[in-house]
Amino acid sequence: MQFTMIHNNFNVSDLDRSLTFYREALGLKPVRQTNAPDDSFKLAFLSDGKSQWNLELTWLRDHPQKYDLGENEIHLAFRADDFAAAHEKHQAMGCICYENPGMGIYFIEDPDGYWLEILPVR
Repeated sequence: MQFTMIHNNFNVSDLDRSLTFYREALGLKPVRQTNAPDDSFKLAFLSDGKSQWNLELTWLRDHPQKYDLGENEIHLAFRADDFAAAHEKHQAMGCICYENPGMGIYFIEDPDGYWLEILPVR
């Protein structure tokens, strides 16, 4: 028996804002979207265009409050082919929330508070 990773889900408070962030910050683009017939939810699946993994963003109409991310110890990691340029871009966007120069990594934060780790090619 074999399992294949296909997607992760983040619930978001503003789908358009999140789509813009993930496109600008990481180059992720929507490959599929689904809207509930009653408009109670919207799903957007984003791709890096290289792997088969997707990030699923879920917007729920009946969840107007901010999402409780607990201690926010969960994150997704992305490898940047040009780490210095990525860092400069994210710094200009104001989304870097933590840096660990000793490990050669940093984290950015999306509009809902999810952390995304940025690593160089090693």
